[in-house]
Amino acid sequence: MQEYLETFGISQEVFNYVIMPLLIFMARVSDVSINTLRIMFMLNGKKKVAPVLGFFEAMIWLLAIGQIFQNINNPMSYFAYAGGFAMGTYVGMTIEEKLALGRVLVRVITPAPMPELIDYMKDKNFRFTNVGAEGRYGKVNLLFTVMKRDALTEFVQRVKALNENAFYTIESVKRVSEDDHLNVMEDRPKFTTKLWSRIRK
Repeated sequence: MQEYLETFGISQEVFNYVIMPLLIFMARVSDVSINTLRIMFMLNGKKKVAPVLGFFEAMIWLLAIGQIFQNINNPMSYFAYAGGFAMGTYVGMTIEEKLALGRVLVRVITPAPMPELIDYMKDKNFRFTNVGAEGRYGKVNLLFTVMKRDALTEFVQRVKALNENAFYTIESVKRVSEDDHLNVMEDRPKFTTKLWSRIRK
């Protein structure tokens, strides 16, 4: 190994304390990012994608931990392992946020009905339920809707523009009815199509 490294002008010390920790760091970033995405797909009921991600996650983790044991006396390996875990968490959350897969349940509570918001939702072909309710200080209007996450930002901006004091809550939804009359939105574009479209941007 030493002779092979020297052909590239790399000493054993540089390999042990620079290159190997960097490889461990990158491996951890990769497997933790994949783990974050795998959990997201599990929560969204994606049974075909999650196991594939789990396979690559486990494989990369084994390669990283194997190098840790081979360099157990090298403190840089431990820093690289921990740093890669932290960075991988951040990268995974960023990717998940950019993909914005899945659906969310949104509740909007206002003192009075918001006809402009209802017209907006009709234009966007959102299914919703609008009911009267009783709040702490009297009558309120309660609006329920389920939408794709990539439509959430625009929707919240519209709510705030119409009523900056509107109270709303957002929850993840694992699945909705597959009935054609009740299905809020189809899962299109599929994950691969959406991923490549995000990459091209």
